[in-house]
Amino acid sequence: MTADASKRAKSSGGKREKFRALAENRTNNALVAIGRIGNLSNRQLYEFEDAEVRKVIKALKDAVSEVENRFSSPKGKADARFKL
Repeated sequence: MTADASKRAKSSGGKREKFRALAENRTNNALVAIGRIGNLSNRQLYEFEDAEVRKVIKALKDAVSEVENRFSSPKGKADARFKL
């Protein structure tokens, strides 16, 4: 193996480890945040309309679809914020 090939292999492994660490951390953070959104379903603490719930769920589904699309065909970075 040449020095250049060895450097590429090492770099590739570093990128894989970086991806795995970031993916794990960010996915766990997203799951915690989704759990917190789920806590909003407590009608003893919160008042909401079905239309508002549908908007929240649609925004979450759209965000997951966008992630799926970006992994299947990487494009530019999308930055959409949710607002009721």
